[in-house]
Amino acid sequence: MARDIGVGGHSDFHAKDYHDPPPAPLIDAEELTKWSFYRAIIAEFIATLLFLYITVLTVIGYKSQTDPNLNTDQCGGVGILGIAWAFGGMIFVLVYCTAGISGGHINPAVTFGLLLARKVSLVRAILYMVAQCLGAICGCGLVKAFQKAYYNRYGGGANELADSYSTGTGLGAEIIGTFVLVYTVFSATDPKRNARDSHVPVLAPLPIGFAVLMVHLATIPVTGTGINPARSFGAAVIYNQDKAWDDQWIFWIGPFIGAAIASFYHQFVLRASATKALGSFRSSSAI
Repeated sequence: MARDIGVGGHSDFHAKDYHDPPPAPLIDAEELTKWSFYRAIIAEFIATLLFLYITVLTVIGYKSQTDPNLNTDQCGGVGILGIAWAFGGMIFVLVYCTAGISGGHINPAVTFGLLLARKVSLVRAILYMVAQCLGAICGCGLVKAFQKAYYNRYGGGANELADSYSTGTGLGAEIIGTFVLVYTVFSATDPKRNARDSHVPVLAPLPIGFAVLMVHLATIPVTGTGINPARSFGAAVIYNQDKAWDDQWIFWIGPFIGAAIASFYHQFVLRASATKALGSFRSSSAI
């Protein structure tokens, strides 16, 4: 039953009932028989394609506008701030568009974190990651098809560790950056928070997009900012240069570690899932 909450005994709003959703089954073969499942996979593919197309074009456009060999204005272009806005803004738009269809993951690290928290099944997680990687490859492929000369000249938007930073620094940047993103995803979509703060409208894609924006501002000089294995993989496949492949492991291991830490922190520290489960077990045993 919804409870009335007010000041001085007056009811201002009705809080929503909160029900902790049951964990998703690890293997859910029934999903394979539903059109909604395949529609979600298609949504992840198209969203990641659009994400890479817009963001890589932004990166290449900025580099071409500030190329010293072309006597361009070194203060021209969108700058690092503009690139960060492109990534964060596209995530905001695409999560908003696809949240009701696929959950708006658009990132294997996000999918991995939600899998560890039992928010999605293993079958859905694997097929989401495949769709995301294929979408990223196709998105970068479109950029190269339209602007091949610029694409090859300006690095194809591929993630690479900057020469002035060590491997450990790059890996740490990816771990912490992905932690910020996945932690924000968990917090923004927490059903308990939505029920408790139902009187405060919260648009979940907004803080997620801002998390991507802020992480890019911090880590573009270090790794170009991956925090999304599909984004890094798609660019590396189409650009296909040794440096991008040599550093590729950083952009998979780092985000997956960051996502795992964020999942553990949110589920077992902030939500105290293990403690609740133990308390429930003890209560059942006492009856």
